[in-house]
Amino acid sequence: MRKLIAFLCATLPLKAFANPACPICTVAIGAGLDIARRLGVPDSVVGLWAGALLTLVGYWTLKFMDKKNWHFRGRDTIVILLSVAMVGFAYLGPVKYNPTSICGMFTIDPVLFGTICGALIFIGTGKLYQWMKNKNNGHAHFPFEKVVLPIAALALASWAMMICF
Repeated sequence: MRKLIAFLCATLPLKAFANPACPICTVAIGAGLDIARRLGVPDSVVGLWAGALLTLVGYWTLKFMDKKNWHFRGRDTIVILLSVAMVGFAYLGPVKYNPTSICGMFTIDPVLFGTICGALIFIGTGKLYQWMKNKNNGHAHFPFEKVVLPIAALALASWAMMICF
């Protein structure tokens, strides 16, 4: 009888909490960036994905702060800006500051430019997902939409940067 009750309790439909920004995904992105640089991927594209990764680290920090009930004025903005600003530590290692002309408009380092673009794309697609979900009565249009939107946007931006640089 106990086995039957345990089986029934284990098979009860429970609400599943999916988080596309899981720690395993975060580590995989970080390892992928190092491999990409070694394979000769342009620095602007590596910076694009690094910006998304650093923004993801900021979101994880905010989730941790929510669990600890640490709230203060401007917390979200400050944490995200500080996490994206960590790209500066890359210049202490193998990355050298090398400003180049971006599409003939202005001069900036490709890693820094890509990081800023990646962070803005990641934040923008998160807001786009929330807007689309609200328009659809609080439901996603398809499974893993929250994951597909930023990856598709970053892949499209990577392709555009490969052409532009």
